[in-house]
Amino acid sequence: MSEAGERTEQPTARRLRKAREDGQVPRSAEAAAAAGVVGGLLVLLLAGGWMARALAARFASGLGFDRQLLASPALLPGVLGAQLAAAFAAVLPLLLACALAAVLGSLLGGGVLFEPKLAAPRADKLDPVAGLRRMFGTHALSEVGKALLKVLLVGGALWFTLGARLPELSRTAGMALEPALALAGRSLAEAALAVALGLVLVALLDLPWQRHQLLRRLRMTRQEIKDELKDSEGRPEVKAQIRRRQREMAQARMMQRVKDADVVITNPEHFAVALDYDPTGDGAPVLVAKGSDHLAARIREEAGHHGIHLFAAPELARALYFTTEPGHPVPEGLYHAVAQVIAYVYSLEGNHPAYAGMERPRPVVPAALRFDADGQPLAPA
Repeated sequence: MSEAGERTEQPTARRLRKAREDGQVPRSAEAAAAAGVVGGLLVLLLAGGWMARALAARFASGLGFDRQLLASPALLPGVLGAQLAAAFAAVLPLLLACALAAVLGSLLGGGVLFEPKLAAPRADKLDPVAGLRRMFGTHALSEVGKALLKVLLVGGALWFTLGARLPELSRTAGMALEPALALAGRSLAEAALAVALGLVLVALLDLPWQRHQLLRRLRMTRQEIKDELKDSEGRPEVKAQIRRRQREMAQARMMQRVKDADVVITNPEHFAVALDYDPTGDGAPVLVAKGSDHLAARIREEAGHHGIHLFAAPELARALYFTTEPGHPVPEGLYHAVAQVIAYVYSLEGNHPAYAGMERPRPVVPAALRFDADGQPLAPA
């Protein structure tokens, strides 16, 4: 049996939310690197030819010098700057694609997180003990393992791709320029694709590992969970939400029992109570549902769906509403009035010959059980 102080419990939603606010989200540097390489390869596939031609044109133009430039060597720095700017513009789409893909790849684990307070300096970041712990702890060991895995995967990918091309590449010295460049380009493209696949594989392994490590760091003790639950339940808004949810669940269960009622006694608009009576037993009728205003309208509507009779008796409806809770039998003082209503409903259904032809009753409520619409007892007339 684990001790109370051991962090054996999974973090709660509140703990995870607080950790996210503090910037603790699963981030994978491997995913960013893989995304950057893949983004660069896509740009090369789509616009590599244009970039190569633009760079070749810059290179060719840089080999030519006009008379004015030869006569004024001071102009050379300006020409060199213009050539470098043009070359940079040619490769700018590649750089932007790599940067954007790397940013998007870093968001795969924890999504977008914008917390201005994270930019503020923190003293714990300057703690040398914590720094040493990070350098020689399990996190450092996992980073070393990932680095070794990357070396094996990327090195293996380069070995198999370029190794297969070595006989061809060794003959480029005796080939014309264009076929030699084409062969070198194909070899580099294959090597880059193999490297990208290796990095993607590392990223796919690293993403769940980073999430596992974060959840492991955020584990809680049982006492912390108890304290958090106590603190959450003590907040007024949480208590109100719990009570509202409890009321909704109770109302849902109550509405499900309306279909079992024999009659619904109404105010006729403001109150409605549903009664169930078992003629084979010796118990009193049971109130299965009650409501006022909107809930009363729902009870009447539900009763209509199941063919349950509605009986308008304002005094009796208010008396039952203010004296009886759902699931409880009606008060003894209302036995006679309720019995009259149920007998009348049986006569309408025709299932009980003893009640056939019964006239609509006018149930009388005892003076002590008469209430107004606000639930205040009415003074005897």
